[in-house]
Amino acid sequence: MSLDICFYFQVHQPWRLRHYTYKDIGHAHDYFDDAANAAILRRVAQHCYLPMNALLLDAIRAHAPHFRVSFSITTTALQQMVAWAPQVLLSFRELLATGAVELLTETSHHSLAALHDAREFAAQVRLHQVSCAQLLGACAGSFRNTELITSDRVLTQVAAMGFGGVCIEGAERLLQGAQRVTCVSIFRGARIGGAAAPLPPQR
Repeated sequence: MSLDICFYFQVHQPWRLRHYTYKDIGHAHDYFDDAANAAILRRVAQHCYLPMNALLLDAIRAHAPHFRVSFSITTTALQQMVAWAPQVLLSFRELLATGAVELLTETSHHSLAALHDAREFAAQVRLHQVSCAQLLGACAGSFRNTELITSDRVLTQVAAMGFGGVCIEGAERLLQGAQRVTCVSIFRGARIGGAAAPLPPQR
C-alpha cells in the first residue's frame, strides 16, 4: 500500500530587539540587535538550511516527479538571508527551479495581523508576495496563516485576495465532521466542508 505524504516546511527568522533602556529614548534609533540576528542566521544556515536544502534537492533528483515539498519563507527571513547568508537564498532558488517545490504565501513578518486588522493583514500578505517574487523569482497560489490560524473571516479575505488553497490546522471541530483531519476540503464560500465551488484561482 502506498502512502501519500505532504512535506511542508516553514522558515522564519524574526528581527530581534536589542536591549533598549529609557536613556535611549529620543536619541537612539537602532532598535534591532543585528549582531545577534547575523550570528543566529549564519548558525542556522550552516547547521539547518543548507544541509536540509541539499538533502531535499538530492531526494527530488532521485525520485522526481514523485517527491514534492512546499515551503513558506517569511520576508524577514529572506531579508536576513540577503544580508548574511546569500548562499541560502540561492539554495532555495535551486529547489524552486526543480518544479517540485511549491511556495506558500503568508504574512511578511509571521505576525498575528489577521486577528486584529484586516488592512494590515492584507498589506503584509502583499509585501510577502512581492518579496518572494523579487528574491526567489516565484509566486504562490496557496496561502498559510501564522501558526495555521484561521476563521471564516480570514478565509473570506484570503479568498478575495485570489488564493486557490489554504493550509490550516486540522481541528475536527473546525472541519465539521470531515472523515479525516488530514484530508483536502472544499470551501463553501469561506466555510470549510461540503461539496461546493472551490476558491477562485489566483488573479
